[in-house]
Amino acid sequence: MLFNSLEYLLFLPIVYLLYWSLQEHLRIQNVLLLLASYFFYGLWDYRFLSLIILSSVTDYIIGIQLEKSDVARTRKSLLAVSLIVNLGLLAVFKYFNFFIDSFTDLVGLFGLNANVPLLKIVLPVGISFYTFQTLSYTIDVYRKKLKPTKSLLNFCTYVAFFPQLVAGPIERASSLLPQIEAKRQFSFESSKDGLRQILWGLFKKVVIADSCAVIVDSIFSSYHELWGPVLVLGAVLFAFQIYCDFSGYSDIAIGTSRLMGINLMQNFATPYFARDVAEFWRRWHISLSTWFRDYLYIPLGGSRVGKALQFRNVFAIFLVSGFWHGANWTYMFWGLIHALCYVPQLISKTNRNYIEVVAQGKLFPRIGELGRILTTFSIVTLAWIFFRSASIGDSFSYIRRMITQSNISFGEVLSSLRVDPSELFIIAFFVSVMLFFEWLSRDGKHGLAAIGQNVYLRFTVYLFLCLCVLDYFNGETAFIYFQF
Repeated sequence: MLFNSLEYLLFLPIVYLLYWSLQEHLRIQNVLLLLASYFFYGLWDYRFLSLIILSSVTDYIIGIQLEKSDVARTRKSLLAVSLIVNLGLLAVFKYFNFFIDSFTDLVGLFGLNANVPLLKIVLPVGISFYTFQTLSYTIDVYRKKLKPTKSLLNFCTYVAFFPQLVAGPIERASSLLPQIEAKRQFSFESSKDGLRQILWGLFKKVVIADSCAVIVDSIFSSYHELWGPVLVLGAVLFAFQIYCDFSGYSDIAIGTSRLMGINLMQNFATPYFARDVAEFWRRWHISLSTWFRDYLYIPLGGSRVGKALQFRNVFAIFLVSGFWHGANWTYMFWGLIHALCYVPQLISKTNRNYIEVVAQGKLFPRIGELGRILTTFSIVTLAWIFFRSASIGDSFSYIRRMITQSNISFGEVLSSLRVDPSELFIIAFFVSVMLFFEWLSRDGKHGLAAIGQNVYLRFTVYLFLCLCVLDYFNGETAFIYFQF
């Protein structure tokens, strides 16, 4: 079930009303949440519910057994079982064919023919997200940072919680599980802010991301026929498409959770206002970047080791992050670009220069800050070309043509786009609206956080966003990160 669908617009109010009618019955309320979550996921493919249930039951039992044992060898074996089951499922469904293709290509370089059959399987939606969520639970219990839950119902609800099941945020059990185990109190203010964040997420997804997608798909599919400025436009539009698509999902997920009286972590914090790559990664897909920090970077030694090992750790976390996104070398190359940009900051010890939001307490940034923002956005956008392209070769061809085929007039650019120029100006307007509100709310939880108390102003903004969403709503376009 898609957030941007008519089914969800019917599903959510029904669940919401039933949920709060059971406010005095926590266990039944959690049963409703679990059933609603399984129904929500099962509409994609009910067969893959078995994977979620298998992962949930496995890690629930392992958590119980870890608490019972103080024998180091036994505890390590239990953790190994969790890793093998969860990462094994992920490897089979997401990476098996990739490894076979890569092996076939490798032996082909030596004139050998490896006729290894591929698996004809569909990637279960959201498997990368809930796998990391369950793994964080068993690792934290193993480290004795978390007490295992005694309730299978509560644990399964934590794993399958429908707002963030498919594309995050990737929640830690230490944050989400206690909220599921505790009685929730209805709050009108929480529900109101949840609806506001859902509206903001729908605006970014339905109005901006889906509008950009049409032009981006056209440009990237025929880049070899287009001029340089058109390709620059395609890269920029993809940068806004993927941001509005993914952060839009997160806004809807977080807003929906607030309707249920549950708070999820902020997953995006205006990353395109970052002043360097290090700050970008503190603001982009926060739940994933902090997951890799806590469960990969720090265990490898983090920044507490020598420079050579620090570099190894940085490259490891970025390459694995790229590989997490998909079974294609383009994602790893995308991660490599970010690692190469991050390492100089690590060497010069400037990777922690920008902790606070840009121009904090001010309306406008300084010229130097604006320059750093634009530079960082340019680097990130260039890297997005590798993320979006079908192959690394296509990525370099795209960039080469973008640089060399630039001698063209503005009129010729518009005519080569094969779209109505007015569509571009409309998209530019909506992107400007999005950036305007996110700039005003850059130290808040979402783009509408800074709207004042004036009733007429709020009503005007909400009405404008609602009309835009209704006008662009089609209920058919999946979110980009569903494929990861």
